[in-house]
Amino acid sequence: MSGRDPDAISQGAITYQLRRLRLHGLIERLPNSFRYRVTDFGFRAALFFTRLYNRLLRPGLAAALPTLRAADGPLKRAFDTVNAQINASIKQAQLAT
Repeated sequence: MSGRDPDAISQGAITYQLRRLRLHGLIERLPNSFRYRVTDFGFRAALFFTRLYNRLLRPGLAAALPTLRAADGPLKRAFDTVNAQINASIKQAQLAT
């Protein structure tokens, strides 16, 4: 839906998105109808990206973004170390110029 109101999406935009999903093998059109079905590949891809988001991206972003108050863990400490090193390098470069 691209974050848009369903009423604001034109018929042409829906057709375009359905065609893209079909050509990538994520959905297939049912014969003699205007309906589509998720393929096995499409289901597995959706499951993979859902798990990727839940297990890696969401916790990683919580650790990387200080405003989200992530629980103190090894990933948060690693991000804090990288951030401190970047800040130190910037400060050293400013002193050198």
